[in-house]
Amino acid sequence: MASTNNDPLDFINNSAAGVQSGSPTDLVQLLLYEIIRVKELITYYDSIPNGGGQLGSSILNELVTEAYNSLVNYDTVLMQKYYDLLLNCD
Repeated sequence: MASTNNDPLDFINNSAAGVQSGSPTDLVQLLLYEIIRVKELITYYDSIPNGGGQLGSSILNELVTEAYNSLVNYDTVLMQKYYDLLLNCD
């Protein structure tokens, strides 16, 4: 049986031209990438012993939730805002 690739960012990796800026669709792709990246950071913060990462985790969770809501509502102004915010999370 052939294995299927379940990479949610497959459309970026397999695109002939790569990610190009300029259209709202590209903003959607970039924001999705940042949401996935920050969710990985949240698991890191959650793994800090004795609850040392709870504050960081809760802040990042709130940002991811709001970024996701901007995608669902297709609010390009908020999408750009949350993309910029998530881009600077580390």
